[in-house]
Amino acid sequence: MKYLGCRNELVYKVESHKVFKAKKIMSIEKFEDIIAWQKAKELAFGIYSVFKLHRDFGFKDQIQRAGVSVMNNIAEGFERKSDKEFVHFLFIAKGSSAEVRSMLILALELKYINNNQYNKLNNLSVDVSRLLSGFIKKL
Repeated sequence: MKYLGCRNELVYKVESHKVFKAKKIMSIEKFEDIIAWQKAKELAFGIYSVFKLHRDFGFKDQIQRAGVSVMNNIAEGFERKSDKEFVHFLFIAKGSSAEVRSMLILALELKYINNNQYNKLNNLSVDVSRLLSGFIKKL
């Protein structure tokens, strides 16, 4: 059983490629429908946008890789079609999300980003981590 996330207190879960939302049933065939993946994509896009012109190439490369790792590990885990493997990849994605937050703190202290940029990206990363924690607990 795979849980896709919560929205408005309704739990989405997958059993044999069917998503159950309250009493409605709908098919899911792609990882792009997972709420955590959608938020992770938004996070990765935000990181790329904020650091696009940044000149500390080592820092830029590391935070971009960590951001992309979150969404890619959710996708890869989902496609493995096994709860055990899905959980493994969700833990990796959660770790990458923590890495992003750690690097955002450093970026703020180094004045690579401003408070608004930090808050937006950090909040997205925290949201993704919470969704991932929900997946892990339910699987």
